[in-house]
Amino acid sequence: MKHTGSLLIVDDNPDILIAARLLLKQHYQSVKATDNPFDIAGIINEQRKADQPIDVILLDMNFTQDSISGKEGFYWLKKIIEQDANIVVLLMTAYGDIQLAVDAIKAGASDFIAKPWQNEQLLGAVAAAFSHAKDKQQVGKLTRQKDGLNQVLSNQPFEFLGQSAAMQQVFTTIEKAAQTDANILITGESGTGKELTAHAIHQASMRHNQTFMSLDMGAVAQNLFESELFGHKKGAFTDAKSDRIGKFELAQGGSLFLDELGNLPLEHQAKLLAALQNRKITPVGGSKAVDIDIRLICATNDNLDQAVAEGRFRQDLLYRINTVEIRLPALRERSDDIPMLADYYLNHFAQKYKRNLTIKTHDMSLLCQYAWPGNVRELAHAIERAVILSDGNNLDVSSVIGSAGATNHTTTNDNEAYDTFDLEILEQRTVRAALTHYQGNVSHAAKALGLTRGAMYRRLEKYGL
Repeated sequence: MKHTGSLLIVDDNPDILIAARLLLKQHYQSVKATDNPFDIAGIINEQRKADQPIDVILLDMNFTQDSISGKEGFYWLKKIIEQDANIVVLLMTAYGDIQLAVDAIKAGASDFIAKPWQNEQLLGAVAAAFSHAKDKQQVGKLTRQKDGLNQVLSNQPFEFLGQSAAMQQVFTTIEKAAQTDANILITGESGTGKELTAHAIHQASMRHNQTFMSLDMGAVAQNLFESELFGHKKGAFTDAKSDRIGKFELAQGGSLFLDELGNLPLEHQAKLLAALQNRKITPVGGSKAVDIDIRLICATNDNLDQAVAEGRFRQDLLYRINTVEIRLPALRERSDDIPMLADYYLNHFAQKYKRNLTIKTHDMSLLCQYAWPGNVRELAHAIERAVILSDGNNLDVSSVIGSAGATNHTTTNDNEAYDTFDLEILEQRTVRAALTHYQGNVSHAAKALGLTRGAMYRRLEKYGL
C-alpha cells in the first residue's frame, strides 16, 4: 500500500531522475521530478493549489556550474526554506564528505545522501523525511492555533501600520513612553486604531510578557462598574452567586486598557481615581484591600479638556491618566498611508475569502481622494465588503466608495434635495453625517440619533463605518 504525501526529485542527471522516480513511485502516491532547479518554486505553488502540497524534496547539490563544491545545492535549499519552511529537504551528491554533510544539516537539510545509494538506504531516508515533515506540519498547525487563540483573546486582528510623518511621530512617542510605567492617554476619532495603539504600547513595554486586559467603559452597565473593575464577593448583590475577579486583578503585573473613558459617569470617576491613587482595590462586598500593580492605558474620542470645562470629567482624574498623551491622526490627515493600508487589508481579506484580487492605479487614487470619516475602521470594512462583492481579478472600488462618495457630497449641504427616498440609504447617510458632526464620537452621535450605543455599533458594522 502506497504512503500518502508528495515528493519532488530535482537532479540534472536523467538516469538519476528515472531511477529514483521508479523506486519511490512504488511506495508514495505522488512523485514529481524535474531536471531544472528553476522549476522548484512553480511546482511547489502548483501542488499547493491542487491541495497536494510537496512534503519532501530530494535535491541534488550540484548542477551545471561549480559541480563539486555543492554551492548550488545550498542556494536552492535556502530558496526552498524561504518559500515553505515546512518542506523537508534531502540533499544528495556524488561528491560526499563528512564536512559537507555537517554543513548541509546546519543549513536546514534533513539528511545527506551520497550517490550512488543503496535502495534500502534511500527508502529509509525518505521515510524519515516524511515523518519529519508530518511533525513539522503538526507543530505548524499547533502554532497557528495558538496564534489564533492569542489573537482572539487579545482582540487584535490587524497590525498597527503607518509610514506617514504623522504616524512616525506616534511610533516615536510609543517607543519612548512604553519603556516607562507612565499612564498613557490615547486620543483620536473613532476608528483611528486606539486599541491597536494600546497593544503596541504593551508589546513595547517591560510588561510585554504579562497580561493585556481591556475593557470598553462605554459598554459597562453603571450598576456593574465596580464589579467589572474591582471584582465582587459571593452574595455582594442579588446576582453575585460566586466570587468574581475584576479587571484590575486580572491585569496584575501587566497592562489595563480602559477604552471610551469619556463615557464614565462622575461617581465612577471618583472610585477609579481612588484606586489609581492608592494602588489598591476592594472587591464589592469585600473588606480586605488588594494591592494592584498595573500599567494603565486609557483611550477616548471625547475632548476631555472640554469635558472638564463642562463639568463632565474630573480634572484630577485627567491629570492622573494622561502623564503622556498620544493623539492618533484621522486617516484624512495621513492619506499617504492609504495605499499601504488598502493593500494590507486587501491581502488579509483576500486570504480569508480565498480570492485573488488587485487594485488598479486609478482605483487606488479614488481611495486616496475619499475622506474616510470612519477612518481606518471604515477602510477595513469597505475593503472586506469589496473583496466579497467584486467579480474578476480587480477590486470593485465602486462597491467601496460608490455610495460613500455620494454621501460626502449629499451631507455637506443641508439644503440639497434628496436624490433618493430609499430608507436604508438615507439611514446610512444620516449615521455618517452624525459621526462627521460629532468628529467620530460614537456616544454623542448615538445620543443625537436617539440610539443606544449597541444599536449605533450595529449600524456602524452594517454600513462599514
